Amino acid sequence: MENSEEEIQVPFPPNPNNGQETEESSNGSDEEDDYDDVEDDEDDGDELEELPARVHDVVIKGNTITKDWVIEGEVEGLRNASTMRELIEAAKIANANLHDLQIFDSVNISLEPGPPELVGTANVIIEVSEAESKLSGELGAYTKPSVNSWTLEGALKLKNLFGYGDLWDCSLAFGVNQTSDVSVGVFVPRLKGLLNPVVARVFLHSQDWHEYSSYKERLSGISLGLFSTKHHDLAYNLGWRIMTDSSQMSSKSIRRQLGHSLLSSLKYTFKIDQRNSPTRPTKGYAFLSTTQLGGLAPDHRSLRFLRQEFDVRYAVPFGFYNAALNLGISAGVIFPWGHGFLNKPSPLPERFFLGGDLSPVCTLGGPSTLWGFRTRTLGPTEPRRQIRGGTDNDNADSSGRDFIGGDLAVSALADLSFDLPISWLREHGIHGHIFAGVGNIAKLTENEFRHFSPKNFMESFRTSVGCGIVIPTKVFRLEANYYYILRQHEHDRGKTGFRFSFSAPS
Repeated sequence: MENSEEEIQVPFPPNPNNGQETEESSNGSDEEDDYDDVEDDEDDGDELEELPARVHDVVIKGNTITKDWVIEGEVEGLRNASTMRELIEAAKIANANLHDLQIFDSVNISLEPGPPELVGTANVIIEVSEAESKLSGELGAYTKPSVNSWTLEGALKLKNLFGYGDLWDCSLAFGVNQTSDVSVGVFVPRLKGLLNPVVARVFLHSQDWHEYSSYKERLSGISLGLFSTKHHDLAYNLGWRIMTDSSQMSSKSIRRQLGHSLLSSLKYTFKIDQRNSPTRPTKGYAFLSTTQLGGLAPDHRSLRFLRQEFDVRYAVPFGFYNAALNLGISAGVIFPWGHGFLNKPSPLPERFFLGGDLSPVCTLGGPSTLWGFRTRTLGPTEPRRQIRGGTDNDNADSSGRDFIGGDLAVSALADLSFDLPISWLREHGIHGHIFAGVGNIAKLTENEFRHFSPKNFMESFRTSVGCGIVIPTKVFRLEANYYYILRQHEHDRGKTGFRFSFSAPS
């Protein structure tokens, strides 16, 4: 729901001269009088904005279910204003905060003079119209780097059930290769005595990676949001993971990690996104840093690791054909901790994998995708176990190797987007782009860092280029691209050719 300045009504204060007009000289030409009137109007506007003003009372109307203190918590900034300018700006921010709750169809904030005996005061009148329908739903199909292939995703949302601004949702996702996600969550923007939102989610995730890495993963647990602001987010995750191999052909590294494990981790995210669009950025910058500490439980099956990711983006506008160059670089590293950590491997599901058809322009969250390479099919591999007289599992890769991911990953992108010379396409946001991407993964754990060479790592980067047409919408980004692989290694699965992809902005 869009905010507009019309929703902030300011019918006061009265004339600072209390209605008494001052006499002005009639000397001079009519043109001079007109010019003086314009100057006087501008001066009066500036003086009006700098007049002392403070809030005397906040009156809330129209809320039949929503608690008053929920609305009051979103407009606290109004009480800190000391001038008309500050009061108007605070009212605009309060209006945006109330819209962001997603529980009102409309919000109107007006400022009225306070009691006559209290000079320089104002009453804030907040009129809200609560959403008529509490239930809403979404349905979409996407490709994501974290899953094997296409997924069909649906969600049901229930708004303001108890009047706390609470948002309840149930999400389902199913993929073509035995991928499934089921989760139920609640978001409460504010509770009495708490300054931060309350976020909780119970989840069940199942993923079949037999095609690439000879194992199936199932993770169930709960996620709790501990701290959340505009740029900072701190969450605790507790989950029970089961890894199995029905083919009994997994490589040595994967067989060592099969079985049960406990995920108990604290995850901190710092994010700044000043780009003007998540699907087609033409100006602005973005930065994201994610730190995850695992192993916050005494259980010996608890996965102990430290994972750090960085992502930097910058969009440079060119000023013609709405052209813009998007540049980005992502990096991540993971390392186990604890007694004898130098000899231990990092947890397999927490490692870095590159590849997938998801557009890197949309993803902001560390190294994960690279144009032209299939999902998780880039980087270190190990041969699968051979069974005498047996046949390969139907899901097994005919190459006979498992992709085991890496402990260090780096990727970079350059994407030049531009309008196409057809007015109908420009009106609908359909545009072209030319792109290039590079990326690489390396293993550092189990003493492999001793053999790591920055020079060799840089020289072994995989590279791809291409061009295509992009159709951005409010919920996803559709691309029809032609990829050309410039460099790949022996066991990588990069492929030159034409492909479609759907991407949901991160």
